[in-house]
Amino acid sequence: MPRNIVVIFGASNILWMVFAVSQNVKVEIFPEDKMIAQIGDSASLTCSAPDCESSLSFSWRTQIDSPLNGKVKTNGTRSTLVMNPVSFENEHSYLCTVSCGNLKGERGIQVEIYSFPKDPEIHWSSLPEVGKPVTVRCLVPDVYPVEKLEIELLKDNHSMVSQNFLELIDIKSKETKSLEFTFTPTEEDIGKAIVCQATLIIDGQPSVKTTPEKMQVYISPKDPVISVNPSTSLQEGDSMMMTCTSEGLPAPQISWSKKLDNGDQQLLSGNATLTLIAMRMEDSGIYVCEGVNPVGTNRKEVELTVQVAPRDTTISVNPSSTLEEGSSVNMTCSSDGFPAPKILWSKKLRDGNLEPLSENTTLTLTSTKMEDSGIYVCEGINQAGINRKEVELIIQAAPKDLQLTAFPSESVKEGDTVIISCTCGNVPPTLIILKKKAETGDTVLKSTDGAYTIHRARLADAGVYECESKNEIGLQLRSITLDVKGRESNKDYFSSELLVLYCASSLIIPAIGVIIYFARKANMRGSYSLVDAQKSKV
Repeated sequence: MPRNIVVIFGASNILWMVFAVSQNVKVEIFPEDKMIAQIGDSASLTCSAPDCESSLSFSWRTQIDSPLNGKVKTNGTRSTLVMNPVSFENEHSYLCTVSCGNLKGERGIQVEIYSFPKDPEIHWSSLPEVGKPVTVRCLVPDVYPVEKLEIELLKDNHSMVSQNFLELIDIKSKETKSLEFTFTPTEEDIGKAIVCQATLIIDGQPSVKTTPEKMQVYISPKDPVISVNPSTSLQEGDSMMMTCTSEGLPAPQISWSKKLDNGDQQLLSGNATLTLIAMRMEDSGIYVCEGVNPVGTNRKEVELTVQVAPRDTTISVNPSSTLEEGSSVNMTCSSDGFPAPKILWSKKLRDGNLEPLSENTTLTLTSTKMEDSGIYVCEGINQAGINRKEVELIIQAAPKDLQLTAFPSESVKEGDTVIISCTCGNVPPTLIILKKKAETGDTVLKSTDGAYTIHRARLADAGVYECESKNEIGLQLRSITLDVKGRESNKDYFSSELLVLYCASSLIIPAIGVIIYFARKANMRGSYSLVDAQKSKV
């Protein structure tokens, strides 16, 4: 039905214009046949009566007597209707009427309008990425009449899609039309031209507007590679360098960050190379290389371990390092380092070697015995080194097996040497005190290793001697009585032994004198004979 109305309306315009050229006065109008004007522009119609010399007047109206939507300017033999700006209300058949005295003349003209003010626009659903579908959209804004519009999308001068918008609209309006096409870019599309072309038929002639765009095809970052020099396992104080590379188009921007304990990341560098110097244990952790470009992000992680040799090894003993035999003890060891040091408990033997006992942090001894006394060693061990700490454990028992002796005997003679010795079976040795008891008070004797020596015993040295052995657990006492006997005068100085010695000496001296006499006499004769000597005596 609307199409029929347009046809009828067009036919009436033609008849009206034919009628309008019937005149007695020659009327000229410019443009002669019709005017094509773009909405928003300025346009003018000029009417003139060149043969009229007096009493000339002009009037303007539309076919359907609607408002002119313009301003009329008359100057002499011509009148101008100015439409500024051109709008939908100017799409009419205009009639110029001329009065020249008693004569009249008319001339009509058709005004057609259109809107095609801007070049097409190219829009993408997302940045074109290799291997991922993308939609390109060609948009043509503010077009009238749209039934005369054609849009085409081309790639590298080859048409991808086109569309004519053959539709009749009851209400005149400017419209924005678009055309979409979805495709999957390849690396071969890099640098090719995408062209959005819009064609509007104006007065039977095509008006073409194009917008070209060079395709920028992107490749998301991929295949990040991290190189670490010298190694991911380092010693405290070392330096290292990590370099990250990633493929992509455009080339990804590389950044380095470190993962924190709460899951966040701490940005360290916006360069491809990260250098760390004088590293500490706190530098251990997971480092993240991230490659970023406009279409994506890719990351790779590397774990660094800064090894710190064990240090600050400490031992806590509960309840104490000095214990009563039969009790229990817990010895707990801790050591700082990274990786966390492994704990090893050992006991030092008499030859200096270590006897391994446990790999637990806490070493527990129950129902301790004297043999458990000794030096215990805790070692903190990791790949970076060893650190050790020692503790001496002393197991004490109340003094026992106390012995007090006198050598050579508990009964000696005046002038003899006597050693009074006190020994205790405890290990470690207990404190030993030797005393001589007396009614006036005990005398502490100066002993060496529990032994006290009396040189040339006297009668006053006789008496009760006491040994006291004690430690933190208890004490034990032992005592002996030393008897010192005096020497008898006669028996001492005229004993049978001395008498025999005296008699022997009285016989030997005269015998020696006789021998000397005969020896001298023999020397005078030149010889000597004991037989002759006897005969002479007879």
